[in-house]
Amino acid sequence: MSIVTLEQVEAQIAHRFALLRFKPEIELLFRQDYVAERSRLIGVWAAIGLLIYNLVYFGDQAMIPDVLTEVTALRFLVFTPAVIISALAVRRWPSSRLYDALSVLVALLSVSLPMAAAVGSQSSYLLIYQNYNAAAFLFFVIALRPLFRAMLIGLSLMCLSHLYAAHLTGAFDAVTFGGIVTFYLMLSVFLAASAYFLERTDRRNFLNQLRAGLLYRRLEVNAERDELTGLLNRRSLARIGREIWKVEGGAEQPVVSAILLDIDHFKWFNDLYGHIDGDACIRTVSQHICATVGRPNSVFRFGGEEILVLLPGQGSLQALAMAEKIRRATEELAIPHGKSDHGVVTASLGVASVTPALMAIEKLLQRADEALYEAKHRGRNTVVMAEEPQIAA
Repeated sequence: MSIVTLEQVEAQIAHRFALLRFKPEIELLFRQDYVAERSRLIGVWAAIGLLIYNLVYFGDQAMIPDVLTEVTALRFLVFTPAVIISALAVRRWPSSRLYDALSVLVALLSVSLPMAAAVGSQSSYLLIYQNYNAAAFLFFVIALRPLFRAMLIGLSLMCLSHLYAAHLTGAFDAVTFGGIVTFYLMLSVFLAASAYFLERTDRRNFLNQLRAGLLYRRLEVNAERDELTGLLNRRSLARIGREIWKVEGGAEQPVVSAILLDIDHFKWFNDLYGHIDGDACIRTVSQHICATVGRPNSVFRFGGEEILVLLPGQGSLQALAMAEKIRRATEELAIPHGKSDHGVVTASLGVASVTPALMAIEKLLQRADEALYEAKHRGRNTVVMAEEPQIAA
């Protein structure tokens, strides 16, 4: 699926779309939505259209009985199978181009087949009979509703086919035929204008729905992200924790590890350099931790200068190696810190691992916090692994 941003959608709304065409990314989404809706309704419209179309058999019987055999064969042996095959094709291979092409084909057949039979009729009711095709024009525009360009092609072909067949019958004098031409041209123009504004409304509604969905998604993301660092926040931790502790299918993670990190002497850093530089420091450290871990959805801002990394499926040795990697990466940033023992910003890290079946996430975080406290007690800029819990028999 094409990725579309909120800014792109708002720019498209402002740009308008007089030519009934969006920017490529948005047009792709619109056509996917368009064909999904048409595919869902194609069976219903095929059934209704065939019912109405084949009921005209009784009109054939009354008005053109001399070619009843021919027109009946065209209705039931040509048009009906063509509609059924077209509907099945759209359901099997959903595509906006295929739907539009088959809609035009079916509409053209609906007009040309009965008129082809009527060409050989000597009935005096041909003037009334040919008016039935107006219903086919309406059904094409109102029910099938292909995209506007296909609509123009369909209306043009239907109009030409009908008028040419009406002329071939030889049943109409110049004045009558002129009236038929005028009627179908006016009908086509009116329907084309209606189709244009109808699609324009559809496109505007689609943009508004797309914009609303993107706005909602952005609000969801913002609600679960820390504004300063972009890391996940405590709210997202509760949700992701539930997902980790009970993964899909009812199975549980065999082991989950946590790394709790605290920037050393961060209060002194703020006092020395100011809160603006302090915020920049937290952002930089956070970004490098995400890059080091390689799992942005596993890194959380746990507190002021505390950062949490959850590692589902990784045991204590793997977590310990990752923590040491984070510690080195933080020190190698070489962010100046005049009141640090090392002259640069460093971090202390506590690591803990649990089996979810035996211990809750709260206990995991408590043990990681205890290990972090021990790392600070040992002089900071170090990693401490929490002791394995003693499990009673």
